[in-house]
Amino acid sequence: MEREKKIEIVEGYINGLGNRRDFTGVAFAPDVTFENPMTEKLHGVEDVTNYLSGLFPAIKGCTIKSHIVEGEYVASLFDFETVFGVIPVFDRFRLDLEQGQIKEIRPYYDPRPITEAMAQQQ
Repeated sequence: MEREKKIEIVEGYINGLGNRRDFTGVAFAPDVTFENPMTEKLHGVEDVTNYLSGLFPAIKGCTIKSHIVEGEYVASLFDFETVFGVIPVFDRFRLDLEQGQIKEIRPYYDPRPITEAMAQQQ
């Protein structure tokens, strides 16, 4: 699979979450996993999309900065514009190269803007 195709798959997810707020057409593998600093590991399209859809109200948009592509992995740097402020995210994806699908999503970010805002609301 060409580098551009790998980036297209990943950007479909990032834009689905951050700009469209819709996962229609996103190439998730049936057994996709998702793990971030604020959740336990999620398994399967339904669990992953249900969790991520719950984030839609907090996300205003996103700006993709860059990608690093190596084999079945794509690492992407982007900024989420959220109700908590701008949150830089470094997301590591593992792709199923035969099926052209996302198998693993592992974002890394500083959760403090979110947790601090949540603490102030209590």
